[in-house]
Amino acid sequence: MSENVRYLAVGPRVGIRHFTLDDGPEFTARARESKSLHQPWLFPPTTSTAYAAYAGRLIEGPTRAGFLVCEREDGGIAGFININNIVGGGFACGALGYGAFAHAAGRGLMSEGLGLVVEYAFGAMGLHRLEINVQPRNTASIALARRCGFRLEGFSPDFLFIDGAWRDHERWALTTEMRPGGRAGR
Repeated sequence: MSENVRYLAVGPRVGIRHFTLDDGPEFTARARESKSLHQPWLFPPTTSTAYAAYAGRLIEGPTRAGFLVCEREDGGIAGFININNIVGGGFACGALGYGAFAHAAGRGLMSEGLGLVVEYAFGAMGLHRLEINVQPRNTASIALARRCGFRLEGFSPDFLFIDGAWRDHERWALTTEMRPGGRAGR
């Protein structure tokens, strides 16, 4: 990736940027390499056709925003974070989904990336609340939510249909007021 990449936000080791259709070959290769890390929790696209449909929804959908977490050193994709079900107005909320790729797992890159996405969502996007719904046995995802300041708010039985069955989920959330210096109004 060229040095003139336009990141939406940068940290010491990663930058976040929106998905493009041109990211398909790298994204799908990383997803195939990471299958054992992701499943049974997550099923990112592993083919060019599936990626084009997935990225297209994130690029064009008014209620979605997709972010690639990229290593600043070489621009390589370390993971992805999506904000789904974005609702404006008095709710100003979105639901986060994310995944690290195997080569980047356990290096703190997703913590940094999620922090950047949270700041972007609460700043440029004008959101007030972000939610994460995670299966209780997905300890890595729960640890990431906790590290980034999300609080456990509850439990939802049979919440999402994943891998052929309705799965229970814990509900985690973060609001602007929960962060140091967070704002109380809009």
